[in-house]
Amino acid sequence: MYFEMFSQARKQLLQLDGWLTAAAAHAKTRGFDANVFLASKLAPDQFPFFRQVQLASDVATAASRLCGKDPPKHDDKEATMEDLHARLRASIAYLEGLSAKDFETAATRVISHARWDGKVMSGQDYFIEHAVPNFFFHLTTAYAILRHAGVELGKKDYLGALTKRIP
Repeated sequence: MYFEMFSQARKQLLQLDGWLTAAAAHAKTRGFDANVFLASKLAPDQFPFFRQVQLASDVATAASRLCGKDPPKHDDKEATMEDLHARLRASIAYLEGLSAKDFETAATRVISHARWDGKVMSGQDYFIEHAVPNFFFHLTTAYAILRHAGVELGKKDYLGALTKRIP
């Protein structure tokens, strides 16, 4: 379950990387700098687009907490769409380096976080209540910001290729 979810997160980060490319094409067609999207948001109290991408990347690589590994380090200084592409590619590469074996003790790990005031969660609770919802929250918000800005993305762009078979 854990490995499969983070495999899906890797796939979704690939989709997000494609959205950045679509946003750049949209901007070029309309004659403006694609980096304008970085500050875009849907509500005044919401993180801007660039931060949504950073957080989707961070939450995906939070797989490290469940594996007992160090997560990739990001300086959070992405200032261009190309910087965001690079961050996503680094996160994707990190996730590609994980195996099902890395998650063998994930459910019983004790997970802590600086924002949790000294409290902890089991790996299973962290995964179900924190990692999965947060990943999809930031991913979907990034998607919605680009859609709201007029970037031509649809559900297929969000989902990506589906695993289909003939019964």
